[in-house]
Amino acid sequence: MVSRIVGVDVGNDVLRAVEVADFDKPRPTVLRYHQAVLPDGAVQRGEVIEPNTVAETLKHLWKTGGFTSKRVVLGVGNQRVFARELIVPRAPLKHIREALPFQVQDMLPVPVADAVLDFYPVAEAVTDHGAPGIRGLLVAAVKEAVANKVLAAKLAGLTVVDVDLVPFAVSRVLISRPGIGGGVVLIDIGANTTSVVMTADGVPQFVRIIPAGGEDVTRALVSELGMDAAQADAAKRRLGLVTNVDPGDHPRAEVIHRVTGELINSLRNTVSFFANTRPDQAIGQVVLSGGGSYLAGLPDSLSRVTGLPVTLGDALAAVKVSPKLTGGDIGRDRVAISAALGLAVGSAA
Repeated sequence: MVSRIVGVDVGNDVLRAVEVADFDKPRPTVLRYHQAVLPDGAVQRGEVIEPNTVAETLKHLWKTGGFTSKRVVLGVGNQRVFARELIVPRAPLKHIREALPFQVQDMLPVPVADAVLDFYPVAEAVTDHGAPGIRGLLVAAVKEAVANKVLAAKLAGLTVVDVDLVPFAVSRVLISRPGIGGGVVLIDIGANTTSVVMTADGVPQFVRIIPAGGEDVTRALVSELGMDAAQADAAKRRLGLVTNVDPGDHPRAEVIHRVTGELINSLRNTVSFFANTRPDQAIGQVVLSGGGSYLAGLPDSLSRVTGLPVTLGDALAAVKVSPKLTGGDIGRDRVAISAALGLAVGSAA
């Protein structure tokens, strides 16, 4: 029997789902892709506020998208998720995870009882006491944020087989599976959250989640210039970061440049921090993904401030695509679907 699973990316205003066959094979096959618009307020900054509303949208998504599997992988990756480097004594991964609540309380901004914890091993290391250890990434998510997503899926009649960190999911399909070697900065720009993953030969070394994204520009245009959301979004897409604009567009362009510039500065500082603290891990390029990466002029601006070549990631490069999906939505959204696809193909990890 063909193994099938669906990765579901819960965005601020849209649900994206990708159904994959043979997700445990070197080149899985994408069978179906579909998206559905969420009602206003159902999800805020990546967190499910109204589980029943999201559940109804999921039911609609399954019906209109023709998905055949009800086994799903969900992603978490907003400002209520934390990733920190951690060195622990060498032990089987199961034992490391069991011991985390007793080791990491001082590292978390919330009580251990309110968090879901995981550990992603990276390399062998030595502990502060000189004993053999393992260096990795501690991942902690606020339980409520995870529970509401799982609840929405269950209310929709779906079976949640895993919950994964979105930055890991994106790096899986854009860096690890394509086999991009050396040091790479993966930047995934969503509506309200931007994640940065530093990888070395496809293995994540560092994760930072920045509470800013493409919607910040839209909100600034609305609040400062009195535009409605649709007008603001259209202006953002039309103008981007271009410098030569008509005089009538100067106020809009100024807002777009200022707000986007704040995010670009945060990204530059993050890359500089990693480069200064890991001088032995040279960074060779930046890969962009997420809906926010479509902003005209953004790749060039990032390249100028980081001094690195910047390319748009192609989530479909490491998978097969059903002939029925050639072109159409999946072709237009090949950057934005990275999270949903990565969640699906990582379910065997």
